[in-house]
Amino acid sequence: MQLAITASSALWFLPFALPISIWVAWNDMKYMKIPNKAVMALFAVFVVIGLIALPLAEYPWRFVHLLVILVIGFVISALGMIGAGDAKFAAAMAPFIAYGDAISMVYLFAATIIAAFVTHRIFQRSKAFRKLTPDWKSWDNKDFPMGFALGGALLIYLVLGAIYGS
Repeated sequence: MQLAITASSALWFLPFALPISIWVAWNDMKYMKIPNKAVMALFAVFVVIGLIALPLAEYPWRFVHLLVILVIGFVISALGMIGAGDAKFAAAMAPFIAYGDAISMVYLFAATIIAAFVTHRIFQRSKAFRKLTPDWKSWDNKDFPMGFALGGALLIYLVLGAIYGS
C-alpha cells in the first residue's frame, strides 16, 4: 500500500490534528454539535503547518480541496442529509488529503463510518458506559454523530500516511 501523502507531511499534521479530532468526536457525541472553533482550529493548523509540511507549489492547491468539499457539503447539508457542522469540518479536513489519495479516502471514510456507527451503537446499549455518560445527547438522538467518524477518518488517514506515505 502506498499513499500519495508523504510520511513527513503526515507526521507534521498528526500531532496537531489529533487533539482537534478527538475534541470534535467527543463534542459531537455529547452535544450533537461540532464547534465552529474546532473547524477553525483545524483550518488554522493546515494554514500554518501546511507551509512547513507541504511543497510550496502544492500548498495553495490544497485550498481548492477545501472549497470543493465545502460546496458539496453545503448542498448535502441543505438537503438535510448531514449537519452543517459535519460539512464544515469535512471541508476543513480536505486540505490535509493529498489529491492522489481522494479515492482511497472515500473508501477509508466509508469503512470508518461503519466502524464508528457500530461502535456508537454498542456503547449506546451498554448500561455501564451510559451510566458514565448519561448526558450525551447522541444516545437518544435519531441522528448519528458524524464528527465521530470524520475525526476518526482523518486520524486514520494521517497514521496510514505516516506509515505508508510516499
